[in-house]
Amino acid sequence: QVHVVESGGGLVQPGGSLRLSCAASGFTFSVYAMSWYRQAPGKERELVATITSAGVITNYAASVKGRFTISRDNAKNTLYLQMNSLKPEDTAVYYCAQANRYGSRGQGTQVTVSS
Repeated sequence: QVHVVESGGGLVQPGGSLRLSCAASGFTFSVYAMSWYRQAPGKERELVATITSAGVITNYAASVKGRFTISRDNAKNTLYLQMNSLKPEDTAVYYCAQANRYGSRGQGTQVTVSS
């Protein structure tokens, strides 16, 4: 049974940084591409970043490219999202999930960027 738990969100000022983590269990993490999504109130869900199973290839939404970095540690079954130069428009609930399987997401972690 796929189980992921996101953590690391919080309140940060514009220009600040946060590192999100996603602990995965119940499946062979190392063979799955993984993604981060976000959902802001009143906005459509956005695919933020994706990383291949071995971590060789990454892709980013245009809105975060150059500011966010997705990575993974297959030995720890953990996915990360390093977020730098945060903007108020990055405020959202962030979810991790198996790539192309949004239904596998966890409960999410709230990121609020505000002064």
